[in-house]
Order: sequence, then structure tokens, then C-alpha cells
Amino acid sequence: MELPNGITTDQAPANPAATDDMLATQPVGYWCGLTHEAVTRHLRDAMAKTDVTQPQYWVLNRVNGGPAAPSREEVVAQLTPLADGPHEIARVVDQLLHRDWLRVDDGQCLHLTDAGEAARVRMGELVTEVRAEVHKGISDEEYGAALKVLRKMVANVEAHGAPCGVHR
Repeated sequence: MELPNGITTDQAPANPAATDDMLATQPVGYWCGLTHEAVTRHLRDAMAKTDVTQPQYWVLNRVNGGPAAPSREEVVAQLTPLADGPHEIARVVDQLLHRDWLRVDDGQCLHLTDAGEAARVRMGELVTEVRAEVHKGISDEEYGAALKVLRKMVANVEAHGAPCGVHR
């Protein structure tokens, strides 16, 4: 099949054992999904050993990450597209309040406690370690090139009227 960009290739079924010379025929959705599942599982398993979840880390970072303290509603609205369900982030906020990692001020804005900041820093270090494991043998240039290709694929799909939205 001749593609608009001049590349000739056929779409092959997903094949985890595909050799390098067969990769151009592989479905990107399969490989992105497989990557997402493996990396997310690895990160969440590492976090579980410290009794912290990935969504808890998201909330700690979001509460810490803006110019002004966010409300519960702002945090829930911003992070729910990343979550496994519509109620997960609200539950996480409750968990972190219960742990005394978050506090609510008189204006109903969320703030990290000292314990919450310490947990955020610890998780940041863990995420950096996991990232190093995932990126082993991959240069920053290769990683950047892969993301540029994926970003272009998203743009191509969105240009054809099928918005992709935010994915985990």
C-alpha cells in the first residue's frame, strides 16, 4: 500500500515477537498500550512498597505545583481525566487529608503539610529511579524522537476530527 508520505507498508497484526525490520508494519496502538500498561504497573508496584499510590502522588504534586493553593474541586477537575474513574481523585484527597498530608485552609484551599511535602519529595526520588530503569539503554535523543513521533500521530488523528483527549 502506498501511503501519502511515500512510504510503502502494510499493516500487520500485533506481534510481540516482531523483528526490528518488521516494526514499521506494527500497530502503534498495540505498542503504546503495552508500554502504558507495563510502565504504569512497574511504577505502581514500586510505589505500593512505600504505601503510596500514583494518584496520591499526582495530588501531592498538583497541590504543590501552582502559583496559588488549589481548591479540592480544582484538583479533582484537573486530575480526573488521568484517573481510573470519576471518583478516584476525590477519594485520594480524602485519603491524604486523613493521613495529614494535606490540610484545608479557611478559604477551602488545599495545602501540603510537612509530612505531605516529605512524601512528595520521597515519591519524586522514587519516580526518578523508576524512570532511570525504564529509560535504560535509551538516549535522551531517542526518547525525544519517540515522543515527537507519538505527538505527531496524535495531531494527525485530531486533524481528522477524532480528538484523542487526555490519556493516562
